[in-house]
Amino acid sequence: MPLGLVLTASLGLAGAAVANGQDEPASSKKDGETLSYVVNTEADAGTIKRVAKEIKKADGKVVTAYEQIGVIVAHSANAKFGDKMRAVKGVDTAGATRTAPLKAAGTTDVGKPKFVKVPKSKIGAQARAKAKAEGKEPLESLQWDKRAIRADKASKISEGSKDVTVGVIDTGVDDTHPDLQPNFAAGQSASCVGGKADTSEGAWRPFDPANDYHGTHVAGIVAAPRNGVGVAGAAPGVKVASLKVSEEETSLFYSEAVVCAMVFAADNGVEITNNSYYTDPWLFNCADHDDQAAIADAVSRATKYATDKGVTHVSSAGNSSHDLAASEIVDDTSPNDTKPVERTVDPAECPDLPSMLPGVTSVSSTGAEDGKSYFSNYGLDEVDVSAPGGDRRYQTPEDPAKDGGVLSTMPEGDYAYLQGTSMAGPQVAGVAALIKSKHPESSPKEIAWMLKAQAKSVTCPEEYDPDGKGTYEADCTGLKGNNSFYGHGIVDALAAVKK
Repeated sequence: MPLGLVLTASLGLAGAAVANGQDEPASSKKDGETLSYVVNTEADAGTIKRVAKEIKKADGKVVTAYEQIGVIVAHSANAKFGDKMRAVKGVDTAGATRTAPLKAAGTTDVGKPKFVKVPKSKIGAQARAKAKAEGKEPLESLQWDKRAIRADKASKISEGSKDVTVGVIDTGVDDTHPDLQPNFAAGQSASCVGGKADTSEGAWRPFDPANDYHGTHVAGIVAAPRNGVGVAGAAPGVKVASLKVSEEETSLFYSEAVVCAMVFAADNGVEITNNSYYTDPWLFNCADHDDQAAIADAVSRATKYATDKGVTHVSSAGNSSHDLAASEIVDDTSPNDTKPVERTVDPAECPDLPSMLPGVTSVSSTGAEDGKSYFSNYGLDEVDVSAPGGDRRYQTPEDPAKDGGVLSTMPEGDYAYLQGTSMAGPQVAGVAALIKSKHPESSPKEIAWMLKAQAKSVTCPEEYDPDGKGTYEADCTGLKGNNSFYGHGIVDALAAVKK
């Protein structure tokens, strides 16, 4: 599985101080190896211009500059480039965004997709007409997840507004899929791979449909239309845009691409972003590490810029079964683009990006029985709400559903089940879009509050040990209206269209 996709599959959260000597693989930052950097400055044209000249003097090349937030993306093969930039007047932070050299040219699902063959009897014109007459999509009976958040009932009242767009920041979206094409917003889509937006036709599509399926699956969970084809999204009447950020071959989600996507969303009328990933290569980004500090600074600036322009952000909490409110977490997965080294971090000091940033709604995953998914991260006051992301091992859906994963669209017209907090996040993004449709003047803060206020409260279980062996044993703390497993509860699409 592409490492970047681990956000919903094996996402671990940011931590505290990192031991010196473990942060920097010995093979990185050698002269002759070109790395990508973010250089963060004051947000004004004069400073940007002056620092750009210093970048050139330090054997660097400016890829693009975001004057709105004071972030410059640059490439350099100079091993001392970061040090030189941090010494420049007006530079707040600067550092490499990766530990592996650039090549020409993280998500969060768990396990491999389980494809569903759609019978020919369910894809013809007659089948579409029947589905439309019955008010149900051909595969809707398999979507236990939509019934869990009452999206099926919500659609009878409102499917959401075409004036609302959810930007899927991910591996790209196959907009040619018949169950996505009607709701796809090409004019609000781009590839941000490398840190500079490319809006050319199809740039937003997956590099490799066989492996980069994650974004297409997420898009269907959000907004697959009720068109008599396949499945229905949580908000089947809203638009969905693709903001591709994953690298070709590795599918890693580097910070320069995330910054680009956030700024592009803000400047192109996207109302909601879905973030089912963590920013590679570090699961947690600590302030006492120059590169990680620069990454966190850049992504924080971009996220805040978008929020200030009215964009609501939803992010998956991750799939490492970590308590994000713990004082210590062992991260043995970072950096994930070269050789990981084990480190102990304090998540309160080293944020997972973007899930733990201020103003971002963090989502844990539930299964078909409304229990916490065995893989889902959790944490009191770290998780805001929860939503169905699946749990194939320990939670069984009611008939006629056949699988404990979440069914959605796949590239090239296919459908498959996946599970992970990656699948929970877009359920919430869809409900947020329904709220925005009903309350178009609402701010990101107000939408985040309504998601919590309207959620179905769930009480902590007396004990949580799904396999009886302690493998995923966890303590749920807090009250019914706000606890470490569910946050303020499971989101409710019906409440979103009624209140």
